[in-house]
Amino acid sequence: MLLATVGGIEIVAQASDGEMALAALADEDVDVVLTDARMPGMDGVELTFQCASLYPGLPVLILTTFDDDALVQAALAAGASGFLLKDTSVEGLTAAVRAVLDGGMVIDPRVAKAAMRTMNARDESLAILTRSERVVAELVARGLTNSEIAETLVLAEGTVKNHVSALLRKLDARDRTALALTLHKALGN
Repeated sequence: MLLATVGGIEIVAQASDGEMALAALADEDVDVVLTDARMPGMDGVELTFQCASLYPGLPVLILTTFDDDALVQAALAAGASGFLLKDTSVEGLTAAVRAVLDGGMVIDPRVAKAAMRTMNARDESLAILTRSERVVAELVARGLTNSEIAETLVLAEGTVKNHVSALLRKLDARDRTALALTLHKALGN
């Protein structure tokens, strides 16, 4: 990896999938996780979620070739500290690593619009939602089914169903149609 040639940055572990990365995290002292969004088995979004749960405060930067709004939203909702496209220069990647180490957040400008939708609820009624629920809410508002949401966010359908149930309860919607209308209005879609 080209980052190994940059002064002040040491690569302490490499993994080909999320499970291997989690195992490496248990064995190594890691300051930043740099992961691909799409990997076999546990992908980068799920790895980010696991890191946020197991290693709170550990920054995770996600790299991808995809400029995909739902992927950006899922990554940030999972707790990513940054989202960059793979064509980011070594200098840009180095700056991103250093920025997240300093507690910052780095979002590639080409995907910033999707990031802003995730990070800012556009209606105060959505302030009670978790970041994960906001991502699911955005997709419910667009009319996606639980199965489509699960596929988009790379989650189990049962997990999506739990998020939708929480949305129904928190937003006091009587059914999914009422929920979709409430969310559509609140999100300004």
